[in-house]
Amino acid sequence: MRRRRVSDRGLQLQEKQKVRYTYGVLERQFRRFFAEAERLPGITGENLLLLLERRLDNVVYRLGFASSRAQARQLVRHGFFTLNGHKTDIPSCLVKPGDVITWKEGSDRTEYYKQIVKESGEKAVPNWLGLDPPNLIARVLSLPTISDVEAKFDAKAIVEYYSR
Repeated sequence: MRRRRVSDRGLQLQEKQKVRYTYGVLERQFRRFFAEAERLPGITGENLLLLLERRLDNVVYRLGFASSRAQARQLVRHGFFTLNGHKTDIPSCLVKPGDVITWKEGSDRTEYYKQIVKESGEKAVPNWLGLDPPNLIARVLSLPTISDVEAKFDAKAIVEYYSR
């Protein structure tokens, strides 16, 4: 038996699911991000990817504080980080230029923190983020651009999927 060709709708669904699984977002939250991306000026697909890139759990992952986005999400949920001096345990919180992300005061005594301090100078940080390696203080320098998105997705297919 031969495999059937995947329809255009099926390809669009696959692309949407790939983005959802990469960023660890459930369907309802993904739809909310898509609706927000539609309201913003510019290309909807690119806006969607940039919104997902600005999530706090993704920023923690991109800074090298976690080895995966799922681990970054868990670290944020457990309250290991402060955003602009306030404890934040919401992984979907969007960061803005000028925001400062630091480890919470008690978190610096954990073995995991000590391991991250040793490895902090090795990992490359995106241009839109700044990191002070010895103190592990991160700063959002600017908004990310589409070239800063690590994995390459077909954003146009996602827009077409939701436009039906």
